[in-house]
Amino acid sequence: MEINQITEKIIGCAIEVHRNLGPGLLESAYEECLYYELNELGLNVKRQLALPLIYKGVKLDAGYRIDLLVENKVIIEIKSVDAIAEIHKAQLMTYMKLANIKIGLLINFNVSRLKDGIIRWIV
Repeated sequence: MEINQITEKIIGCAIEVHRNLGPGLLESAYEECLYYELNELGLNVKRQLALPLIYKGVKLDAGYRIDLLVENKVIIEIKSVDAIAEIHKAQLMTYMKLANIKIGLLINFNVSRLKDGIIRWIV
């Protein structure tokens, strides 16, 4: 499956979750529901995937966790905040770099229209 097809399916599932739940819940609720929707489509999804930090050749557990990794190609970072801040973008970019993943989606569910809360990042 191509990257654009995967991200299209992810965004469709995220819209479905937002349509059913609306804004204002905790990130964990949106993560659980999005995980469910993506699995229902038959996509390979890993949740709360530990992301080690390699420092001077040593693998360290720095406590980083990817919210969702879809088809081993797309990282999804879920937020439920008033507004996406630069630190949220930096977090996604760092996860992408550490995991050597080329595409990521930052999805903020705390918006009126979900399309206003989605940032697609490609390196």
